[in-house]
Amino acid sequence: MRTRAMALRIGSGSAWWGDRLEPAKTNADEGDLDYLCFETMAEATISAAQVRKRRDPSFPGYDTYLDDRMQRVLPGCLRRGTKIISNQGWINPEGAAERIVHWLRECGAPKGTKVAAVSGSLITDRVLALTDTLMEDGRPSAALDGAIVSAEAYMGAEPIVQALREGARIVVTGRVADPSIFMAPMMHEFGWDALDHARLGPGSGIGHVLECGAQVTGGYFCDPGFKDVPDPWDLAFPIAEVESDGSAVITKVRNTGGAVTIRTLKEQLFYEVHDPGNYITPDVVVDFTTTELEEVGPDRVRVSRIAGKPRTPTLKVSIACQEGFIGEDMFFYAGPGALRRAELARRILEERFRIVGLQAEELRIDFVGLNAIHGGTVSKGPEPYEIAVRVAARTKTREEALKVGREVDGMAVSGVGMTGKRVPHQDRTREVIGVWSSLVPREALRPTITVYES
Repeated sequence: MRTRAMALRIGSGSAWWGDRLEPAKTNADEGDLDYLCFETMAEATISAAQVRKRRDPSFPGYDTYLDDRMQRVLPGCLRRGTKIISNQGWINPEGAAERIVHWLRECGAPKGTKVAAVSGSLITDRVLALTDTLMEDGRPSAALDGAIVSAEAYMGAEPIVQALREGARIVVTGRVADPSIFMAPMMHEFGWDALDHARLGPGSGIGHVLECGAQVTGGYFCDPGFKDVPDPWDLAFPIAEVESDGSAVITKVRNTGGAVTIRTLKEQLFYEVHDPGNYITPDVVVDFTTTELEEVGPDRVRVSRIAGKPRTPTLKVSIACQEGFIGEDMFFYAGPGALRRAELARRILEERFRIVGLQAEELRIDFVGLNAIHGGTVSKGPEPYEIAVRVAARTKTREEALKVGREVDGMAVSGVGMTGKRVPHQDRTREVIGVWSSLVPREALRPTITVYES
C-alpha cells in the first residue's frame, strides 16, 4: 500500500469517444504514469451503440477507436509498467477485453498479462421493474414502455478495484461514472474503504478534474485576448500526482501545449456540477465548497480539502428511447442579396412542405450565422454577404423525414438560384434517441468481472 510520500501518478487518455489520440500516447510515453485512464462515453453513447448494433449485427459494440488507442499507448504503458482503466467496452466489455488481448500479443506483452472486463451496467430488460418515476418530468417510468432502446445504470469504482485486486493489468468497462474510472486506482493503491467518504470525496473530486481531459489544460477554456493558452494545437492531457489523503497536484508533460493554472482548474471543478456542495456520484457525494487551490510551480496546481458525504442508496440510470426521426439538409447563398434570397427560399419551402403534407412535430428553417443559435433574440446588424440555410424537421416516421431532403433537392432548379448545397444523397435522416433519467436501488446492480490473459 502506498503512503502519502508515494504519490500516485494518474493520467488522462481521453475525455470522450472522438478525442485526439496523440496526447494519450504522450502521457503513455513520457508521463511516467502508474495508471492511464480513458473516458469515452457521452450520455447517449450506449444507446447510439445499441442503435448501430441493431442496424449492423457485425458491429462489435465497443469503442470504434479501441484499436487506434491501444496501438498507440500499449508500447509505452508496457515499457513503463503503466496500468490502464477504460470504459471503452460500451455495450460489449468482454469483446473489448478480447480485442485488447490481441493487441497485447501484437506488442509482445508478457504471457499471462491479465485484462478484466467489468459488466453489469446494462439493465434494459428489467429497468421498468426497478424504476418508478422519470426525474425530468415526474411521469411513471412505464410511460416509456415500448420505446426503450437501452437502459444503463452508472456503476462506481468498486468492481474496477476488485478487478485490480485480481491482478488485472488492464480493466475495460461498460457504463461507469466518469470520476470513478480515475478514483478506482486511488482506492486500490491507498486501500481506501468503499464507505470512507472522507477519502472518497477528494478522490472523486480529483477524478472529476481529470475526466474531461484537455479542458483542465486549456482546451475549452481558450478565449483569444481574454484567456490565451500557449500552443493550443498541442494540448496535453492532465496528470494528477495523488497523495493518500486525496489531495493532488495537477500537471502535464513538459514542453507540451496548454496550461495548468488556478483558472483552468476552477472552470473544470464546476463543469457540469449543478450543486457544488452536493455533486452526486455512485461512490460518494462530493462537496467542492471547501476546495483549496494553490499554484506550486509552472503548470502545477495543488488541489486539496475537497470534502465528501456518504453515498446515496440509489444509482442513476439513463433510459434511451426511440422518439422519431429528424430529416435535415443545408444549402447556401453568397453575394449581394444573400439574405433576401434565403428568406424567399424559406417561404418557398414552407409552402412546399404544406403542399406535400409534411407531418412534422417541429420544423426549423435557420439561417446559420444569423439566427440559428439565438433565434430572433439578437438584432440582425449588417446584412451578411453569405448565408447557410439549414432545414430540419422532427417527425414520427422516417418516410416523413425524407421529405425534407427531397424538397431541398427540388430547390436546385425550382427555387431561388443558390450558390451551393450539400451533395445530395439518398437518406438525410437520423433517428431521434431521447435520454431519460431515473433511480434504481444500489443493490439491484450485479457487476460481473471476466478475466482474460494474453
